[in-house]
This record gives sequence, structure tokens and C-alpha cells, in this order.
Amino acid sequence: MGRRTAPRETAVDRAEVDEAAPATRASRAIDEAEPAPVAPLVAPPRRGRGATVNPPVRFDRLSASPFDDGWNTLAAEFAELPPLPTTLIRDSTRSAISWNSSPDLNFDRGVNPYRGCEHGCVYCYARPTHAYLGYSPGIDFETKILFKPEVATLLEKEIRKPGYVVRPMGLGTNTDPYQPVERTLKLTRAILEVMDRYNHPVTIVTKSAGVLRDLDILTRLAGRRLARVFVSVTTLDAGLARRMEPRAGTPARRLQAIRELPPPGVPTGVMAAPMIPGLNDAEMEKILAAAAKAGARHAGYVLLRLPHELRQIFEAWLHANVPERARHVLSLIRETRAGELNSAEFHTRFAGTGPYADLLASRFARAVRQHGLDETRAGLDTTAFKVPEAGRAPGFAEAQLSLF
Repeated sequence: MGRRTAPRETAVDRAEVDEAAPATRASRAIDEAEPAPVAPLVAPPRRGRGATVNPPVRFDRLSASPFDDGWNTLAAEFAELPPLPTTLIRDSTRSAISWNSSPDLNFDRGVNPYRGCEHGCVYCYARPTHAYLGYSPGIDFETKILFKPEVATLLEKEIRKPGYVVRPMGLGTNTDPYQPVERTLKLTRAILEVMDRYNHPVTIVTKSAGVLRDLDILTRLAGRRLARVFVSVTTLDAGLARRMEPRAGTPARRLQAIRELPPPGVPTGVMAAPMIPGLNDAEMEKILAAAAKAGARHAGYVLLRLPHELRQIFEAWLHANVPERARHVLSLIRETRAGELNSAEFHTRFAGTGPYADLLASRFARAVRQHGLDETRAGLDTTAFKVPEAGRAPGFAEAQLSLF
């Protein structure tokens, strides 16, 4: 295995990004921020952040761990740490589309303008991917956000390649396309403009009412059967949401987004995900009922997954935020994962196994029927895709004539 190095990209604090300036003109200051301190297993939550720990990168041979010298001052020192700023890092990736062949997914491609997510959802299955960049899946995941300033240009180049076969493009398949930085960088909007220009079908999953900002483009796409939006609602308890997903939209704002998307014709669904046994799964029926009342016509759910470092991150969060329920929640998770905290088996990893998981699936199916969330979902149109004449690469003869 070759030597892995962290990407050498420029960084800029989110507050320094001028809304009127294009992302490509972001500050060239080198990211010199020191790594966040590694917190003990049970640490006071950092204000506005989801993770309470910053596990070492699993590929690194050496790692640091906190050490109390006997004065029992470690917890107090962590409690006095100031709020962590968000650092934006330019991502120099030269491709936009991510491909997958998973039998568990109903799409084979996606585009993610951001890596890492400021929403800070403690349960996010995408956290472990930050380790591939040389950053911790813990606090680093929500404070060091990589953005792709040329993502729309790269995407356009890829879908124009000869032989490209059109299928729905997933937007937000890894991290949320409408996390806070999107307000200024507008990379998701740039992607949707490409989808609109080429008549390319797209599906969106988000926790943010920020999706309403692009309602004009989504309405045009939906009118041609080219767009569908799913809004993720994990809980209706604002207090729990504030601790579990600190910088995501409030439950009320997400329901408002579901309410405003259907009237202009945008097909809208709800994702009750993830369902966490013993923590938020008792709300499943209420979430689906509220979403249906708001206008959702489709629904899905996913059982909590805890791959790699996410096990430690989630367990630490439980002990810091709901210590009286931590053992019970972890026990129920193991019931759905054959005695483990996670299972990566295809066909069962999203729903789990065992009596508890089966009961959850039955409850979901019943609620979907009861609230009319099983409406037949019309497929997105994959036949209208066309490279605009103005953007079509000239043929050989045209290129030769242009020389004279």
C-alpha cells in the first residue's frame, strides 16, 4: 500500500466567504489550523457540534489520546474550550460523479459538492469517509468542509462524454447538498442548472429547508418529470434534534419544506431516517403522519448504521447526552444487528434483522398505508436528455473550417 497523505488544499473560514464572490476566488490562505484535541469517551459537548470525540484516522499508525495527570481536571479543561469554527477547504478533485454498484440502492450515480457536513448529525453514516482525506470522522467531519468549486463544470464535462447513458443522478447521497455553506457558495444550485439545461433527471435528499431557494429550477425540472425531493425528518422533538443534528434545519422547518414543494408540482417524499432503537423509533408513526399532512406522498426509512469510527462517536454521544438510556439503546441496536453494533451485509444493512427490526418494518408498512404514503411513484424521464447545441463539441469538419 502506498503512503497516504492528507490533501494539500487551500482553506478559508466560512465567515470570510463573500456571498457575491465565486467559490473559485476563495482565500488562498493555507489551512494551518491545529488538529482538534482528542476528547475522552464521555466529554462535554462542544457548543453547536454533534460529535463529542475526534477519533484518530484509522489509517494512521500513531494517534494521540487524552491523559489525566491525577488532578481530575481533564473534563473541566474540555468544558472550557471555545466553540469550534468551520474551515472551508478547496477540493481539487477532477471528477464530479461518484458511481456505485450496491444492490441496496436504487441509483448508480451521485454528485456531492461537499465532503464533510456542518449539520453535525452524530449518526451520519458518511462520517467514516473523512478518514480517506486524512481527517477524523468526529469533530473534523463537521468543522473541516471540503468544497468543489468546479463541480458543475466537471459534471457537465462528464455527462457530455460520448456513450454516457442517462439514469437519475442522486444529489446529497453522501453529505447534505443544502448544508449552511451552500447559502454562499451555491454549488448545488449550479448543479441543478446543469441538470435543467441537459434535461437530466435528478433526485435530492436533504434535511434543510434551503432546498426551497431552488424551487424555481426544481419546478421546471419536475414539470418535465426530471426531479424528485425527499426531506429527511429524524424526530419531531426540537430538543432532541438540537443535540443530535445541531446545525440541520429544525423539524418544523423541514415539514414546512415538505409543505411548499408539492404545490408547484415537485414530487416530495419523507425519509424517517435513521430510526434509532430506543431513542427516536417511537416517533416513526408521528413523523410519517406529520409529513403526509404536509403533503408528502412517498416515504422511506433506514435503520441506524454504525460503520467504523461511527460506533465510538455515537456511543460517546449517547453517554454525554442521554446517559440514562445509553445502555438500553446500544442493547436494542445489537438486537437488530445479530449481536453487533453494525452489519455491512447487503440486503439487510438498511433494515436490520431479528424481531425488533421486523416489528419496525411492520410498523412502517402499516403507517405508510394508513397515511397514503404508498402512492405509485412515477419514474423520472431518462429519454429527454440532450446536449444543448450551443454546448455541443464541434465535429472534426467544423473544427477544421473554423481555422479559416
